[in-house]
Amino acid sequence: MPPGFTNEKPIFQQVAEELEDAVLSGAFQEEEQIPSTTEISVSYKINPATALKGINLLVEGSIVYKRRGIGMFVAPGAKQKILEKRKQSFYRAFVIPMVREAEKLGLGPEETAELMKRGFNNGN
Repeated sequence: MPPGFTNEKPIFQQVAEELEDAVLSGAFQEEEQIPSTTEISVSYKINPATALKGINLLVEGSIVYKRRGIGMFVAPGAKQKILEKRKQSFYRAFVIPMVREAEKLGLGPEETAELMKRGFNNGN
């Protein structure tokens, strides 16, 4: 397993998420060039085809685009697209299961929201 990766998801998906994280953090701005597949594969010690597959996920999601002969660049509006996609993923993976569990426990929206606030305030 390459450094920094987990067994939870395919490596190419983790490469795509790492690049998305870099866009979200401002490390890559809109219209800025991202590392090449070769640079990514060397940096993470992965197969270049794996790196390319990760980048292709971002192309399919309109997060990056190719400038022929130059490289891959962050698309306009990429940060907003990533945020929306991740909010939907967060909703499906965490909010829906939390609401189902709250219902099993007999908690209403107000009590559940209060528990969420408590978690934000002190993490306990």
